[in-house]
Amino acid sequence: MEKTLDLYFLTEEGKTARLTINDPKEDLTGAEVKAAMDTIVSSGIFFSSTGAFISPKEARVVERNVVSIELE
Repeated sequence: MEKTLDLYFLTEEGKTARLTINDPKEDLTGAEVKAAMDTIVSSGIFFSSTGAFISPKEARVVERNVVSIELE
């Protein structure tokens, strides 16, 4: 099963931008994720087409079950 951590941020233009992290730690807490998102915002190095990230909005762990099909 594939797992990602999707981090959503509010941008300068009031839009939402997403960062996706593959294979996140299993035991992440909300406090750890919020602290990381605050660090990302305060670093000022992440931008989207709608401007700089100005605040954390939401975080989600997404799990996908991927099954490859063997082609004959």
